[in-house]
Amino acid sequence: MSWGTELWDQFDNLEKHTQWGIDILEKYIKFVKERTDIELSYAKQLRNLSKKYQPKKNSKEEEEYKYTACKAFLSTLNEMNDYAGQHEVISENMTSQITVDLMRYVQELKQERKSNFHDGRKAQQHIETCWKQLESSKRRFERDCKEADRAQQYFEKMDADINVTKADVEKARQQAQLRHQMAEDSKADYSSILQRFNQEQWEYYHTHIPNIFQKIQEMEERRIVRIGESMKTYAEVDRQVIPIIGKCLDGIVKAAESIDQKNDSQLVVEAYKSGFEPPGDIEFEDYTQPMKRTVSENSLSSSKEGKPELKFGGKSRGKLWPFIKKNKLSLKLGATPEDFSNLPPEQRRKKLQQKVDDLNKEIQKETDQRDAITKMKDVYLKNPQMGDPASLDHKLAEVTQNIERLRLETQKFEAWLAEVEGRLPARSEQARRQSGMYDGQTHQTVTNCAQDRESPDGSYTEEQSQESELKVLATDFDDEFDDEEPLPAIGTCKALYTFEGQNEGTISVVEGETLSVIEEDKGDGWTRIRRNEDEEGYVPTSYVEVYLDKNAKGAKTYI
Repeated sequence: MSWGTELWDQFDNLEKHTQWGIDILEKYIKFVKERTDIELSYAKQLRNLSKKYQPKKNSKEEEEYKYTACKAFLSTLNEMNDYAGQHEVISENMTSQITVDLMRYVQELKQERKSNFHDGRKAQQHIETCWKQLESSKRRFERDCKEADRAQQYFEKMDADINVTKADVEKARQQAQLRHQMAEDSKADYSSILQRFNQEQWEYYHTHIPNIFQKIQEMEERRIVRIGESMKTYAEVDRQVIPIIGKCLDGIVKAAESIDQKNDSQLVVEAYKSGFEPPGDIEFEDYTQPMKRTVSENSLSSSKEGKPELKFGGKSRGKLWPFIKKNKLSLKLGATPEDFSNLPPEQRRKKLQQKVDDLNKEIQKETDQRDAITKMKDVYLKNPQMGDPASLDHKLAEVTQNIERLRLETQKFEAWLAEVEGRLPARSEQARRQSGMYDGQTHQTVTNCAQDRESPDGSYTEEQSQESELKVLATDFDDEFDDEEPLPAIGTCKALYTFEGQNEGTISVVEGETLSVIEEDKGDGWTRIRRNEDEEGYVPTSYVEVYLDKNAKGAKTYI
């Protein structure tokens, strides 16, 4: 099956068909281009999505990623980032292996098509020229034959006329012979041109056109094969990244399988465990008996010394949870003591341990630097031309001083840590209650736990009066520390706006209300105020207008 033999008379239709084939190829190239754009856009959106949900450095969100579920989510984000990279690979490979290659091929195809159809038109023009020559010789032969017939008839007429002279007859005869000779010449010329035309026409339809159409057919078939190969490449480009995408998905599955709910539960315990003991039972106090109803300092002191469990139980029930709430707010406001005494014992131990570890790392770093300087100094001593040993003395002294400072700092934190760890191990209920709570600021040894009690900030203070003790026993889950000395007012403030204190440690105020200021803004945007004598908390500084007492402005404040 050949276009040259089957479609010998369809030159124009073949020209249209091959142009349509090039249009189809260019359409496919445009399709692949748009696919690469989609892949790039998709990869960019996936990367942005992964970046959006990445934890921010040095933030609370980053601390949450110690849990296995959060780690698995982070692994999923990283795998999705790699997944996006594979779509970028798809776009790059399609561009290099399909789009660029096909665009170059289209240009070559257009040139080849143009050349083939140019040869075809040239062959057409040649056969048309031959046809015109044949027609011209045929018309000339026809004309000469007619002229010869007329000349012959004229001669015969003249020859039959007796009135015509012999000279005229001879002239007519010669003219007829001339015309016959011209007709014979035209006949020979027409016959020659006809043979030549038939030869040209045979070659045109059996050689030239078949050859040209065969080239066009081969060109078109190569185009079809090329577009098929490009479609295979299109699929292979996708197929090549499937194993890597599969690994990304396997990574996500592996991350999901690595989630350990028990481990996360243990991390919650480690993160929030306070180390406090649950409050004990509160003993019944029979006020119907005169001895119990009578309040005296001796009886109260005796009761306190003889029943430490009762004091601790009542104290814990009334003061344990508000104590934690207040310290949480203190942490938010950035007022963390150096020894972390504002934290519960277990959390305090963790913070102190972390601090000790950090200090040890710094000591090791400084020690390595000191050793390096010492070695360099030895080299300078042995080879003075390399440097002056005295130039390193200042740096060596500075590093040594830093090491000593860090060691003293470490000893201080280790002492606090040993003090906390000495109280954390499990002991009997009686001993635990007699030892009281945990020392957070004074760092005194516990020698008189039965006579001392713990203040809300973690330090040991002397027992207060019998009114304070009775107030502790009578108060149930009070949010304020009734047994600590209230902070003095350092001024007043007027509420500019209404504030709903819904968070722990805050207080609600109404616009226009006047309250006492007991602690001014430390730079964190909060001011501590008091309403009456028993209700206090924090409000945003921007919500109040503060009027400080000049005499009390320099007074030391406590958080």
